[in-house]
Amino acid sequence: MHPIARLDHAHVWHPFTQMRDWQKSEPIVIVEGHGTVLRDIRGKEYLDANSSIWTNLHGHGHPTINAALRRQLGKVAHTSALGLANEPASRLAAELAKAAAVAGPAAPRSPLPAPRLEKVFFSDDGSTAMEVALKLTYEFTRRTKGQKSPRFLGLQGAYHGDTVGAVSLGHIDLFHKAYAGLLFKSDAVMAPYCYRCPFNRAKPERADAREYRRCGWECVGKVEQKLDSATRRGNPYAGFVFEPLMQGAAGMIPQPTGWLKRVTDLARGHGALLIADEVMTGFGRTGGCRAEEPKRKGAVEKGSTTRMLPGSPAPLFACQQEGVQPDFLALAKGLTGGYLPMAATLTTQDVFDAFLGEYEDFKTFFHGHSFTGNQLGAAAGLASLRLLESSKSVAAREKLEAALRSMTASLWTSPHVGDVRQVGLVIGVELVRDWKKRTPFDLRERAGIRVCEAMGRRGVLTRPIGNVVVLMPPYCTTPAQAERMVAALRESVDEVLG
Repeated sequence: MHPIARLDHAHVWHPFTQMRDWQKSEPIVIVEGHGTVLRDIRGKEYLDANSSIWTNLHGHGHPTINAALRRQLGKVAHTSALGLANEPASRLAAELAKAAAVAGPAAPRSPLPAPRLEKVFFSDDGSTAMEVALKLTYEFTRRTKGQKSPRFLGLQGAYHGDTVGAVSLGHIDLFHKAYAGLLFKSDAVMAPYCYRCPFNRAKPERADAREYRRCGWECVGKVEQKLDSATRRGNPYAGFVFEPLMQGAAGMIPQPTGWLKRVTDLARGHGALLIADEVMTGFGRTGGCRAEEPKRKGAVEKGSTTRMLPGSPAPLFACQQEGVQPDFLALAKGLTGGYLPMAATLTTQDVFDAFLGEYEDFKTFFHGHSFTGNQLGAAAGLASLRLLESSKSVAAREKLEAALRSMTASLWTSPHVGDVRQVGLVIGVELVRDWKKRTPFDLRERAGIRVCEAMGRRGVLTRPIGNVVVLMPPYCTTPAQAERMVAALRESVDEVLG
C-alpha cells in the first residue's frame, strides 16, 4: 500500500462512507487533474464522470480560473466580511443578482408578481446556504406575518444538507432519521417520481418514464391538498422548499415539464415563500432550454414548452427554465467552478428590509461565517461566470448534452436498466432486477456501488445514489470521453449484474 494511502487509513474519516469497508482496500489517491482527466498517485488516469461530486464545471486546472486565482493571490487571499467589504465579493454579488434576473421561457404568467433577487449573503457550502434561507424565512415570517412558529413544506426524498436546520428540511430516513431528536419538524409532500409513481398507469417502456407516463397530475393535486389543509387550519406554510427540475440525493429524480411552475404558483398563492435549492442544479447544470416533450399516444398533456425566446441568454439556473422566480436561491458547489468551498443565498429587498433598524432594535441577522465572501473564492466565481456566459461554453454544453442523450440510448439494451433520466448534463441510470416489473435491488446488495467500482477499474470515476448511477461530467468533456463513460457503465452493468 502506498504511504499516502496508509496515512489516509490512519487518520482520515471520509463522508458518507462505511469506514470498515473503506479500510479493506487501498484507496485511489488523486494527485493531479487536467480537464476531465484525473491522475492517481500511481500514474493511472481516470475520467471524472461526476465532476468531483457535482462541483467542477469547466474541468480541472482551467487556465482562466487559475489565472484569476494567481492575480488575487498577488493582492490578498482573505479578509473578514465582518466590518469590511472587498472588491471580488462585491462584484460577484452584483453578477449573481444579474444572472438571477435573466428572464425565463415563454410561459403562462403567474397571478402574483415575481420577486427580484437583489441581495446576496455569502457562506461556505450548500448546507449553510440553505441554513441562511431557512433562518431568514423563519424570522421574516415572524416579523411580517406575526406567525409564532413558522412551518416549512418540502418534498419526499429531499436532501438539503447536513447542518441541523438543513437536515430538518430533509426527508431521507437513511440520512436523517438518526438525528430526529435534534431536529424541528417539517412536512413533506409527494415528489413527482414518474418511474415509480403509484398514479402512473403506463406499463414500463424502454424510455424515460416522463415520456410515456399516463396520469392526471395527481402529484400536483397532493401539493394543493397539503397547502389547502394548512391554510384552513390557520397555520399556512412559511416556505416551500424544493430542488428545481431534478432532486439530486433522492436518486436523480426529474420533474416532468410543467410540474415546477404549477406547484410554485400554488405555494405562492397560499402565501409561502419559495426556497429554491440550486446547489446541484445551478450554473448551467440542467441545460439551456429543454426541448418540448413529444406527444405520445395515451400520455397526458405535459405543460407549456420551455423553449427560450429568440435572443434570450441561456439561463444559468433551473428555476428560470420554467419561468419560476423564487424568494430565496441557494447556490454552492459550482459557484467557484469547483475550486473552493463557497456558497451564496440570494433574496429580495423585502426580506432585507425586515432586518433593518436602529442598533438598539437588535433586528440584525445574527448569522455568519469566518470565510464569508472571501476574495479567492469570489475571484474564482467571477472567472467561472465569465466562462459560463461565453458563447463557446454555451455551445460546448449544448453539444455535450446532445452527445450524452444519444450515447445513453445504448443502455436500454440491458435488462437491469429500468430508467435513464436526463435533465441537461445530469443523468441518472436506475438499476433494477427486472425492467419489466421495475423490481428494485435491495440496498444491502450494493448494486450501484459494485457497478461504480467496476467503472473505476475501467478508468471512469463516479458515485452512485443507492441503485442509481450518476453521470455528470465537466462541461469540457469531449464526445469521445463521454462515450468512454457510457461504455464503461454499460460494460460494468453487464459484468456485475449479468
